[in-house]
Amino acid sequence: MKNAITITEMMNAAKALKEQGEKFTMLGIGPMSKPLLKATLELAQEKDFPIMLIASRNQVDSDEFGHGYVRGWDQDRFVADVKEVEEEIGFTGLCYLCRDHGGPWQRDEERAAKLPVAEAMERCIRSYKHDMEAGFDLLHIDPTKDPEFAMGTVPFELVIDRTVEIIEELENHRKQNGLPEIGYEAGTEETNGGLTSVDAFSDFIDTLVARLAEKGIKAPEFVVGQTGTLTRLTENVGHFNRDNAAKLSVNAAKHGVGVKEHNGDYLSDKILLEHPVLGITAMNVAPEFGVVETRAYLELAKTEQRVVPAEQCSRLTAEMSREAVKSERWRKWVVGDMATASVDEVLADAALTEQITDICGHYTYETPSVKAEIEAMLANLRAAGVDGEAYVSYMLKNAIDRYAFCFGMHGLTSKLLAACGK
Repeated sequence: MKNAITITEMMNAAKALKEQGEKFTMLGIGPMSKPLLKATLELAQEKDFPIMLIASRNQVDSDEFGHGYVRGWDQDRFVADVKEVEEEIGFTGLCYLCRDHGGPWQRDEERAAKLPVAEAMERCIRSYKHDMEAGFDLLHIDPTKDPEFAMGTVPFELVIDRTVEIIEELENHRKQNGLPEIGYEAGTEETNGGLTSVDAFSDFIDTLVARLAEKGIKAPEFVVGQTGTLTRLTENVGHFNRDNAAKLSVNAAKHGVGVKEHNGDYLSDKILLEHPVLGITAMNVAPEFGVVETRAYLELAKTEQRVVPAEQCSRLTAEMSREAVKSERWRKWVVGDMATASVDEVLADAALTEQITDICGHYTYETPSVKAEIEAMLANLRAAGVDGEAYVSYMLKNAIDRYAFCFGMHGLTSKLLAACGK
């Protein structure tokens, strides 16, 4: 379903509303599963707010690069599933499909292989072009990973050069192929990405906007600002800096650009409620909702054991735990010695296995053995009179609505459309 207004029109309407005194922050959600897609769109419809679905290259990517871990999605299958859910629930709101952390070496295996610069750049541009052709609305251009730089900080000038090079290539492709106008997001939230200070952030925006203008390209819709957030395990271990957040918002607004905050998972209501007041335009949340869905499944598995004969029960908890540990995707979220533990060492530690299942269960949903056990468990519960699918949706909606409410998003879609004369 096509949105009534483009993401650029939406952003312009948002600026107009804020000039009239409205205060709100928008939300980007990582598409961790199809149940999360449905819960997100249903809630956005019920509460009348716009949503951005932010897909990383590890989650959604072209088949030639190994597709994504979520439902084996490439861009076309991802778009098709979103449209299917929209049609199923009669969605009439605003849902923008966004690339999160596109760019060279943004797939885990590309970084591990230390691909040469030319190859990494060429692959990411092919991926972006597929995004555009599939109908994505916003592309995050993030060239701040490079295995050549051992300390992890890519020089400021190189980040700018690669960002401009990628956007220019994509704009030429878009125009040559008659594709619709899209929005861009630049920068990174990574604490080692070189854009952590207010001054560096301001210089980045000033330079990027000027370099793009020289080529006749408009400013990006968003620039990612580092406000001190950092997600590890199932908590935000960063230190939110409200003064920096306010300064970042002011600096970005000088160019008509919105500040996008990443790593917003697990922040307290107290901090979330401040976001609209501080002028933060949008925030991304992803792993938290994966954890919420996993916990819902594990809770249902406990219920299954109480209401279904033992010999008929699924083995969901055991299968999900084993596959979560084997995935080794937990290494990016853990800290200390835990990050270097072997798979066998983790599986031998029941407490550690449980912790890893909690944070990485969502990576296993499409693993054949786990998928089969989820289906078996839900069927068992259905026969016993328990609606497991509804419970999962209920838990996801509650988690999403905490952000939507604190961000002042309820009723925002109607206001944005009215501001655009729709």
